[in-house]
Amino acid sequence: MPIYNPIIKNLDMNELKRYSGLTKCTEFPQSLLDQACIEAQIVSKPKAIWEIYDYDPISSTILSPEPLHLPPTVISKHLANSQKVVVIAVTIGTKLEEMVSEYFTKNEYTLGLLLDAAGTTAVEIAADQACELIKQQANKEGYSPLFRFSPGYGQWDITVQPQILSLAHAEDINITATSSCMLLPRKSITAVIGLTATVCNAEHDQDSKCDQCQQVNCLARKD
Repeated sequence: MPIYNPIIKNLDMNELKRYSGLTKCTEFPQSLLDQACIEAQIVSKPKAIWEIYDYDPISSTILSPEPLHLPPTVISKHLANSQKVVVIAVTIGTKLEEMVSEYFTKNEYTLGLLLDAAGTTAVEIAADQACELIKQQANKEGYSPLFRFSPGYGQWDITVQPQILSLAHAEDINITATSSCMLLPRKSITAVIGLTATVCNAEHDQDSKCDQCQQVNCLARKD
């Protein structure tokens, strides 16, 4: 699959506030938020890559050359009506997290935290753009995509990351995983996207991704 290069023109300020835990904060310097957004846009180098595989919902198996069996948790339920799955990897590169570390080294913790949140916002935007392209391609072929579902959510064990990276060909955009299965660069996303052959199932895509997550006290959780 060719590498896709999303273009981040704007960062959603509400999302930046959500990821930085400032959603309910009414008195915060707008200049700092603006600075974090601008710096994130400047240093982000978004890349996305994905592969499409047949999927067996009965056995909950991605039919890749080395088949991947999914656990009987929320992920297999989510894909119950899927005939194919897209395995995707997205990153904005390493520069932003290097800048965050520099801010922390200089004791500029507020800017460091805001830039980190801006990086999360940026990689989500990049992933959303890639998913929109996938949706257009899927619709042309008679499929409707579900929302993307990432390892670590809904009791889907994060230890599957190396296999997901391999299926997405993530090495082509320099995404790896640590021994504890954390992604490097940190501002990266992996996910699977179910493709259903019936339009009615696309209604499930309107559900909040937070509804599938058991981490109820997360600062980034949507109400």
